Amino acid sequence: MELTILLESFNFTHVLLGVVSPWQIAIIALAILLLFGGRKIPELMRGLGSGIKEFKNATKEDEDKSDAKIDKK
Repeated sequence: MELTILLESFNFTHVLLGVVSPWQIAIIALAILLLFGGRKIPELMRGLGSGIKEFKNATKEDEDKSDAKIDKK
């Protein structure tokens, strides 16, 4: 009983958001800007976006294939 109360009171969002402050995010963003430069960042973001899009398409194709197998049975 005490364990369930402890688990319910443990708030994951508080832990995750409490660790990184806005100043730390700004410092990390500045470090990335200094490391990669202003011209390289749009290329990196385009690559990240196309990777996410490709991942979504692959998972959608996988779901379609599994649905087709279920329909055949």
